[in-house]
Amino acid sequence: MNINCNGKLIDLSTPKVMGILNVTPNSFYDGGKHKEINSIIHQVDKMISEGADFIDIGAYSSKPSAEFVSEAEEIKRLESIIKSLVATFPNIILSVDTFRANVAKAAIENGVAMVNDISAGLLDDKMLETVAQLKVPYIMMHMRGNPQTMQSLTDYNDIVKEMIFYFSERIQKARSYGISDIVIDPGFGFAKTLEQNYEVLHKMELFSILELPLLVGISRKSMIYKVLESSPQEALNGTSVLNTIALQKGAKILRVHDVKEVVECIKLVSKLK
Repeated sequence: MNINCNGKLIDLSTPKVMGILNVTPNSFYDGGKHKEINSIIHQVDKMISEGADFIDIGAYSSKPSAEFVSEAEEIKRLESIIKSLVATFPNIILSVDTFRANVAKAAIENGVAMVNDISAGLLDDKMLETVAQLKVPYIMMHMRGNPQTMQSLTDYNDIVKEMIFYFSERIQKARSYGISDIVIDPGFGFAKTLEQNYEVLHKMELFSILELPLLVGISRKSMIYKVLESSPQEALNGTSVLNTIALQKGAKILRVHDVKEVVECIKLVSKLK
């Protein structure tokens, strides 16, 4: 349950917090909110001061039916921001949220310490080889298709069993390239109906058979606000509830928009042990 980030060994036996930083104009919750570098630095400073262990920076929205963004544009959105964050926060541990090998490589060369890939290497056949060469931790998520098609690919016979088979195959593939530090992400909201999301959460402890750290990203997602008949902006309380359940079911990293609240969840749940 350790991962090596820029030579620093991170112990995941105690759950950690990954703050979300979207530098996209169209992410489902905070798209376009952080355009200027001063706003970005302020937001990152806030997340770090509230207890974020990692900052996950993404420049391509993966919400359902998200518009296509070119590789060059994705790199352009990221490079100067990464350089500024590394210069401003020398001890920061950055993760890059991308499914493209060239974007991952550019980000790592500018100071990022980890790759977070929604496709587990299936959308870019150079990704696993690149991550292995870069010698960084790799977060692999479960998804079918791509952000434009995934919501039409929700036909499963046994979703959790099929997800475990998917991860087993992708883990073996990643290991064959020499990737040693792997984190798995069930991919809530990706190629899953609302009911399937809750089935996966209910049975999430079954992923322990894979013997790898588990990242959960459910922050303000539609599986919360559709049930509550509200909106992403009103989904913070629901996010805290589901993150609490995820912790009880074995989550080691919680990826969130709101750091303070999830730090409190971790502190309170730890008292149960």
